[in-house]
Formats: sequence, structure tokens, C-alpha cells
Amino acid sequence: MNNSAEPLRVLIDTTFLLPTLGIDVGKQTNRALKKLAEIDAEIYYSRFSILESLWIAARNVGNSPFDIDRFSHGLRSVMESGRYEKLDESSEVFGRAVRLYQLGHVDMIDNILYAGSVHFGLRFLTVDSKLRDFIEEKDLERTLLLVDDLG
Repeated sequence: MNNSAEPLRVLIDTTFLLPTLGIDVGKQTNRALKKLAEIDAEIYYSRFSILESLWIAARNVGNSPFDIDRFSHGLRSVMESGRYEKLDESSEVFGRAVRLYQLGHVDMIDNILYAGSVHFGLRFLTVDSKLRDFIEEKDLERTLLLVDDLG
């Protein structure tokens, strides 16, 4: 995927944080995370993905497979282990996210993540084909990286 000496720099969508937080999202996501580890990619996350993860956790509270201790441990791992870099979004990123909303993409978390990937020159790893189609339809900068793109 990345033939140059520089590591692949990837902003991961919320889906790719969930396994670390103890929330199963399927084999495709796990395969992508394994591939990122194999190629020693620089992995970035957004605090807005943490927020979205909290919403997902809140929906799962009370379900038997949800483990709050594992979730909390996973959060510490993401935020404190040094494996993931936190994105520090700027007002420019938020402005770009609102412009995406005006263009018709109503998922503001996705808009912020995509805008952050453009602003910071990162690839944006996602499973969101609707976002990909929207970006292509609007002829926007193609930062998206789908799981199959990782090889």
C-alpha cells in the first residue's frame, strides 16, 4: 500500500476503536487493525470518535456481553498508551465539517473526521461506503481508505 519510506499516517473511524474498547464489530475491522500493525502505520484518533464510542457504549450498557471494565481499560489504552496519536482539531476543521453538512452529508462526526484527515494530510480509514460515495459525487479530496485498500 505504502511504498515510500514514510509510514502510512491514518486517521481511524470510530469503528476501528471499538475492538480495543471490547465492542465486537466483526472480522473485517480486526483484519484492518492487524494490517495497520503489520505495516507499523501511524494511527490517529479523534476525541469525537471517543464521544461516539461513549454513545455506543451507553446503548450497550445492560446487554450481557458489554464489559464496562474492559471498555474503561480500552479507553485508557487508546488515550494513554502512546500507540495512538490524538488529533487536535482546529476551527478550520470544524468549518470544513459544516460545509460538508451544507453539501448534504448530515453525519457530523464523519464530517469532522473527514475534514480532519484533509486538514492534517492523513488517510481516513473507514467502512462507510456512503461517505465514500458522497466524497466522489462532490469531487472532494480523496483521503478515504477502505479496508480492502490495505491489502
